Amino acid sequence: MEKRIIIDHQLLQIIVERLCRQIIEKHDSFKHSVILGMQPRGVFLAERIHKKLQDILQKEIPLGYLDATFYRDDFRRKDIQLKANETKVPFAIEGKNVILVDDVLYTGRTVRAAMDAMIAFGRPERVDLAVLIDRKHSRNLPIQANYVGKGVNCLDSEKVLVELTEQEGILEDNIWLMSKMTV
Repeated sequence: MEKRIIIDHQLLQIIVERLCRQIIEKHDSFKHSVILGMQPRGVFLAERIHKKLQDILQKEIPLGYLDATFYRDDFRRKDIQLKANETKVPFAIEGKNVILVDDVLYTGRTVRAAMDAMIAFGRPERVDLAVLIDRKHSRNLPIQANYVGKGVNCLDSEKVLVELTEQEGILEDNIWLMSKMTV
């Protein structure tokens, strides 16, 4: 069983702080910006970024959750029926700068589906993508993150496992690289 840690809880705190500072540089006062966490696991990172940004800026920033399950191009191809997660977008996206947040950027297909799902809430002015892990050299679509916690070179036989304390049963933040045989 091969499993190695690529980000521990201390490094994760530094990475979240850096991501927030980079986002502030581009979105300044957040007057026209909103944050959308991608279901299911991107919401945990989005909540952390959201909280940290509000602490730094001392202002309210709109936060929502977006599920792209039914917009996926492989939705009908799976043998098992996919279960949707909550979509909660309590604000209009029309004309806003959206910061889309996910834990891992892999093939780009989930991000493409999320952008399709987002249109149901209006046409954003701009969409930026923030990810904790960018699995480099694995894209099926030409999608690139604007903000990256850490880039990781992975083989197809490897998986990135993100464990955040907001997830049920997780006591400590850790991000692992593991062979799919151990999953």
